[in-house]
Amino acid sequence: MTASFFKLPEEEQIKGIETFSSEILNRYAIDIQSAVSINFEYNATLKVQTTDGQLFALRVNVNSPRTPDNLAAEIAWVNFLARDGRVNVPHPIANKEGDFHTSIFHEPSQRTLHCVLYSWLEGEEVGDEPSAEQLRALGAVMATLHKSSENFELPTGAKLPLLSDPMWETEDYLLGEKSVLDPQEKALIARGLDAVASETKRLFASQKPQIIHADLHGWNVMWNDGKLSVLDFDDCGIGLPLQDLATAIYYLDTPEQDAALKEGYASVAPLPDHSQSDLDMLLLQRRIILLNYLYATSNAEHRAMIPEYLIESLRRIEKYLGDAL
Repeated sequence: MTASFFKLPEEEQIKGIETFSSEILNRYAIDIQSAVSINFEYNATLKVQTTDGQLFALRVNVNSPRTPDNLAAEIAWVNFLARDGRVNVPHPIANKEGDFHTSIFHEPSQRTLHCVLYSWLEGEEVGDEPSAEQLRALGAVMATLHKSSENFELPTGAKLPLLSDPMWETEDYLLGEKSVLDPQEKALIARGLDAVASETKRLFASQKPQIIHADLHGWNVMWNDGKLSVLDFDDCGIGLPLQDLATAIYYLDTPEQDAALKEGYASVAPLPDHSQSDLDMLLLQRRIILLNYLYATSNAEHRAMIPEYLIESLRRIEKYLGDAL
């Protein structure tokens, strides 16, 4: 992306995407009354209301590196889950050409943006303070996703990243050519990633990979009348159920929360086989992936987190390597 658009104040960027959304939504057979930004972080999400009162969610991939082949895989899986019916998910909406994603050139950023329109999910995001009931529900939904999808096969031409890669096949801003880290920081991160790569390879050799959500946490699930819905499948990949479990645990604060999540999972299926060291490794990997995202993103608020996040990430890598000796 050109720097100029994302150097604008955030409110101007949001206004620009809201204006641009009319061009996107013209590709769909719906009459739009309004399209208002409700999230502008990793990607942009807009709440769309039609003249006859229908609601939709439009996701515009402003930061995501997902390709059309990745979107085809995501949409195929969400459609599969919607037909299966065991987990409540939004329904992808086809455009006038019958495609479930729309790619359109955005002049201010000089980039083609990929967009998906989904049906609207009622409820509220669980967020950072989930209750024990919500965590048990999240664990149960996660296990159901894994059970229902263990034999799901991607359609021809659809592709997803293989999550055995320590950086989940994203561009490396920590050790690659675009890195701004000093040699000592890069050396420590490299050691951490080497450990992650070795242990992940071992896990993939002993467990069956399958499609997973890869970003299941409180901001990607909705709570409505005691029931949980799952959204935001933009990070899905071919991985291990244990990686989903570890990702969810990463965002929790207490052993009691961890236990509630695992209890919910175990109510549907046996917990993925793992040791505490396996979990520690995957939690560290999540930390490193998020650090890499902070260097990659154009979101100014997130980039401002880098100094503190880097210091804590280096501390955790050092601790893990010390504990692993």
